[in-house]
Amino acid sequence: MEGDIFSGFGNGTQVDGKVLQTFQKSFGQVQEILDQNRLLINEINQNHESKIPDNLSRNVGLIKELNNNIKRVVDLYADLSSSFTRSMEASSEGDSAGTFKSDGKASQKRIRSG
Repeated sequence: MEGDIFSGFGNGTQVDGKVLQTFQKSFGQVQEILDQNRLLINEINQNHESKIPDNLSRNVGLIKELNNNIKRVVDLYADLSSSFTRSMEASSEGDSAGTFKSDGKASQKRIRSG
């Protein structure tokens, strides 16, 4: 990473800092949900192993919460995919960094935020 540009796509394509921040924010949200899911799964397993009727009943709500969290993760990944596709399309149109010279070699433009 150099300054506010991320150029780790292997083919020299660059993404500006705003796009990178959006990706990082989304991945952070996904990680938070996955961490919460881990805790939910642990609690569900403990309740199941206890075989206490109240704990087993509580699992119904916990499993619903887990399913909703999984749906949220799927939605976040779908949004990330769309954002990534749009940023790559913009890049290929010359609106963003990676452009090609007439000789077919990649030209690295530096986009400044601000």
